[in-house]
Amino acid sequence: MLKLKDVSKYYYQDGVIATGFSKVNLELFLGEFVVITGESGSGKSTLLNVLSGLDTYEDGEMFINGEETSHYTEDDYLEYRRKYVSNIFQNFNLVNSYTVYQNIELATLMNGKNKKEIKKYINELINKVGLKKYRNTHVSKLSGGQKQRVAIARALANDTPIIVADEPTGALDSVASASILKLLHEISKYKLVIVVTHNKAEIEKYATRLIRMHDGKILENKVLNKINLDKDIKEKDVNDITFISKLRLGIRNAFNIPVKFILMFIIFMLITITLISNYGGFKISEYEELSNFNNFFEDSSDKRIVLNKKDKTPFTDEDYKLINNLNNIDYITKNDLINDQILYINNDNLYLDGRIYKEKITKVDVGRLPSKDNEIVIIGHPDSWYLSDMQDEILNSTFTLDDTTIIDNLKVVGIIYDKNENDYSVKFSLTDNLLNKIEDNLNKNYLRISYQINEKYINSEDIYIDVLPSEKVAKGEVYVNENLNYYCKYNNCLNKTLTINTKNIYLDESHSYKITKLYNKDNIKKLLDTKYNEDEYTVYLNTDDYQELFHQNNYQVSIYVKEIKDLDNTLKDLNNLNYNTLSLRLSKSSETELALKIFRIFRLIIMVILVLTLFFITYFIMKIIYKSRNSYYTTLRTLGGTKQVCVNILMSELSTLAIFTYSVFLIFIYLVKKNIINVEYFQTMTKYIGIEEYLLVFLILIILSVLMSLRYGRKIFQNSIIKTYGERI
Repeated sequence: MLKLKDVSKYYYQDGVIATGFSKVNLELFLGEFVVITGESGSGKSTLLNVLSGLDTYEDGEMFINGEETSHYTEDDYLEYRRKYVSNIFQNFNLVNSYTVYQNIELATLMNGKNKKEIKKYINELINKVGLKKYRNTHVSKLSGGQKQRVAIARALANDTPIIVADEPTGALDSVASASILKLLHEISKYKLVIVVTHNKAEIEKYATRLIRMHDGKILENKVLNKINLDKDIKEKDVNDITFISKLRLGIRNAFNIPVKFILMFIIFMLITITLISNYGGFKISEYEELSNFNNFFEDSSDKRIVLNKKDKTPFTDEDYKLINNLNNIDYITKNDLINDQILYINNDNLYLDGRIYKEKITKVDVGRLPSKDNEIVIIGHPDSWYLSDMQDEILNSTFTLDDTTIIDNLKVVGIIYDKNENDYSVKFSLTDNLLNKIEDNLNKNYLRISYQINEKYINSEDIYIDVLPSEKVAKGEVYVNENLNYYCKYNNCLNKTLTINTKNIYLDESHSYKITKLYNKDNIKKLLDTKYNEDEYTVYLNTDDYQELFHQNNYQVSIYVKEIKDLDNTLKDLNNLNYNTLSLRLSKSSETELALKIFRIFRLIIMVILVLTLFFITYFIMKIIYKSRNSYYTTLRTLGGTKQVCVNILMSELSTLAIFTYSVFLIFIYLVKKNIINVEYFQTMTKYIGIEEYLLVFLILIILSVLMSLRYGRKIFQNSIIKTYGERI
C-alpha cells in the first residue's frame, strides 16, 4: 500500500513560497489503475513526482507498506525508486542516440542483469508494445506514439510494482492515445498504475479510481471499478549494475553522438599535443643545455672513466693489454683530449659541429671514403634535417675548419647514417693525418709554452707567439718574425738559438732550434708561402720538429665500460692496477647537479600548473558540450542509478575517448618518426621523449577524465531529479 497522510509540497524561489499541493490524504493499492486529473497548475504532476520519489515533500508523511519516508535522504529515495517505481514521462525522456532495443536494455542493465540473459526478455517486451520491426531503429526517428511505447516497455523492463505516467497521451493523436491507454490498462492488472492527465474522457473507461485536483487539493477521490486489491506492494529484488555493463555503456556513449565525439576528440587531442609539446620542450632544454653542461668534459657519458698512471709515466702497450683484460671494458680511447674536442665547420650556408669519431670506418651510406687529408665523413641520425634534407648541399660544398691553422678547404665526401646517434648532432670521421694534426694542436693548447732567445725569456704579456709547422723550414731550424730582433744583441737574431719550453702536469721539456731566417710582411710569401699576421709573432718549425714537440705520448686515456651496474667493481680493479681514476658518473659538477634539480623542480611546478589549467578549461568546455547529456544521466537516476554508477559510466566514456584519441596520436607520431608523415614540429618535439614520458601523458589524460567525471557527477546530483531535468550545468 502507498499512503499519504496530510502531505504538502512547497517551492521556494526568490524568497517566494509557492504551494504545489497541501494536506493530501490518499491510499493506493496494487492492481489499481489510478487517474489523476485537474486543470493546469492544480498540483497533479507535483503529486505524481512525490509519489514516484522524483521529488521530496515538506509536511505530513508518505508510507510505503507502512514504512515512513519523511526521513528519506537522496540515497533512500534512490532505493525507493529502484525497488518500487518506474516512470513514463510526457516528453518520454528516452535516449535519442540509442536504439529501441538499447533504451529498453538500459533499464535491465541498471538492475544488474547480464547482457546475454536479458536479450530474449527485451525482445518479448518489444513485441508486446508492437515495435518488433523498429528494434534497431534509433528512437529519434520514431513517432510520438512509438516513443511512448518504448517508454512503457522500458518501465516494464524495470519490473517495479508501481508505474507512474505523466500525461502519457498528451502529445499523441486519438488512435495512438487509445492504444497506449489500453496497454497501460493491461499492465495495471498486476501493478499499480498511476496516470496524470488533463483529458478525463479518454481515460475514464480504463480507470479503477479517479482523483480530481484543484488548487493543490484533492476535490474528488472516486472508485470507478471495484477490484480485488492487494494491500501489500512487494518490492522487487535489486542488484547493482555490473562493471562490464558500466564499461559497455561508457564505450557506447563515447561514440554514439558524432558531434559530441568529434568535439571531445578535438579537446583530448589538444590536451595531448599541449602536454607533449611542453614536455618535449622541457626535455630539449634539459638534454641540449643542462645534461651536457660540464666544467671540463664535453663527453660526460656515465660510462666514461678517465685514467692516468700514479707514477705520471705514459701509457704503454702493456698498460692497454692489462686494461682490456678486465671484464667490463668496452673500449679505450688513447688520446683522452680528443674525446672532448668539438670540431666546428662552416661555409656561407651551413654550420655544423660535433665530436670526432675515432673508430675506423670501412664503408659509407652516401658518397665515398676519404682519400685526402682535407676530406671527411659525417656520421649522424637518418632523421636529422641537415643530413636528410641537405644531403646534396653538404656533399658538394667546401667548409672551413674553425681553426684554419690546422687545415683549410675541408670537404665532406661521405655520410654514414646511424640511428644510435642523436638526431640533433653529428660526428666527424677524419683521416689519420688530419687526426694527428688535430691531436698535436690539442696537445699544444694544453701546454704552458715559453720562449727564450740565447737564454733570454720573451715576455708573453707583451707579445703573443704561436708555433706552426712548415715544410719550407729545414729540420733543426726555425723562422721567426724580424720584430723579435729586439731580444737579441745588436737587434739581430740570425743564427741565434730559440728555445721552446713545454710544460704540463705530466712533462717539462725544452727544445732548441737555430734561427736561420727572419720574415716580415714583404718576404713571408716567398719564404713560407703564407700570409702575414701583424697581431702574432708566429714561430715556424720544420714539420717533423713540430710533431716531435707536440705529438706526445699518451699520459691520460679514457675507457668506456659495458655495464653501469658494474662500474664500482671496474673502478676497484683499475685502482688495484695502479691507475688513478675519475668516473664521470660519480664526479659530475655540483653546479650541474644543482641546475638539473632546480630545472626539474621548475618543470614539475609548470606541469602541475598546466595540468590544473587544462582541467578547468576542459571541464568548462565539457560542461557546454554535455548540456544535452543532463537528461541522459538524470534518466539513469530514475532507473536506479546512484551517483557512483553515473560517475563510473561517465568515467568509462571519457576514458574511452581519451584512450581512442591518444591511440590516434601515437599512430600519428609513429608515422612521423617513420617519415611517412613529414611534420618537422612533431619530429623536433618528440625526439627526446621516451616510453616513460608517453606513459605519463597517458596517465594525465586518464586522471583528467576521472576528475572531470567526479566533478560533473557531483554537479548533476546537487538537486532532485525534477530540478535537474533540463537544468544547464
